[in-house]
Amino acid sequence: GGGKSTLAERLIQSYRQRGHSVAGVAVDPTSPFRGGALLGDRIRMESAASDPNVFIRSMATRAAGGGLATSTREVCDVLDAYGFDRIIIETVGVGQSELAIAATADSAVLVLVPESGDGIQALKAGVMEIADVFVVNKADRPGADQLRQEIEVMLGLRRGNAYRHMTTHHGKGAKTASPVIAQDWEPPVLLTIASKGEGTEELVDAVERHRDYLERSGELDRRRRARLERLTREVVDRTLRQLVWEN
Repeated sequence: GGGKSTLAERLIQSYRQRGHSVAGVAVDPTSPFRGGALLGDRIRMESAASDPNVFIRSMATRAAGGGLATSTREVCDVLDAYGFDRIIIETVGVGQSELAIAATADSAVLVLVPESGDGIQALKAGVMEIADVFVVNKADRPGADQLRQEIEVMLGLRRGNAYRHMTTHHGKGAKTASPVIAQDWEPPVLLTIASKGEGTEELVDAVERHRDYLERSGELDRRRRARLERLTREVVDRTLRQLVWEN
C-alpha cells in the first residue's frame, strides 16, 4: 500500500520523456494456500505498457523469499541483454529482513508512507540499511515531514552527525557534538505524491546521480562482480537441491 506501482509507472513515464527505453519487472505475491497470484501490479502500469519502448513483465514469487521471484535476476539479465536502457524492479513489498533486491539492483529505492512507523521503527536494522534513496510517498498525508526528519536523523546517526539537516537553536556558529563521518554517497530523502506525479523528476535525478557515483567510484563493477558470484552459487545450490530431492 505504499504506492510502489503508481510510482514505478511515473518513473517509466519520466524516463521515456528523457528518451530512455524502459523495462519494468513487477513481482506479486503467490498465495500460500491456493498457489495463485493476481499479478495486479501490471494493471496499475497499463498506461505505460502501450509504449513500444516499454516492456512490463509480471512475476509471481512462487514461495521465494526476499521480495523477488526465484528467476527475477535472470529475467533482468535477459532484458539488459535485449538493450533496455533502464530496468525497474518492483518488489512484493519487503519487510525488515527481505533484502534480495539489494543483491539484484544497482540502486535500491525504499518507498515509505507517513504511516510506515514511528521513529523507533525507522531506526531498526534491515531494509533501512540497504536503501540508496529514500522516498516518502503520499507526502500530502499528515506526518510526511516528520517521517522524513526521522529518516534524516537515522542516517545522521550512522555518520556521527544525527542533526546535520536541522538548524541549530544557537545561531549559525553553533557546532554539533559529534563529528561528521565523510561518505561519498549520502542517501537523499525525497517526498513524492505518485498519484499526482509530484516529486518524480527529483527521484529520477537522484537515481541517476547514484548511478554516476557508482561508475565513478568503481562500486558498480564491484557490485556486479559480487552479484555474479552470488548468482553462480545460488544456481549451483538450487540445482544440487533439485538433484537430491529427485533422486
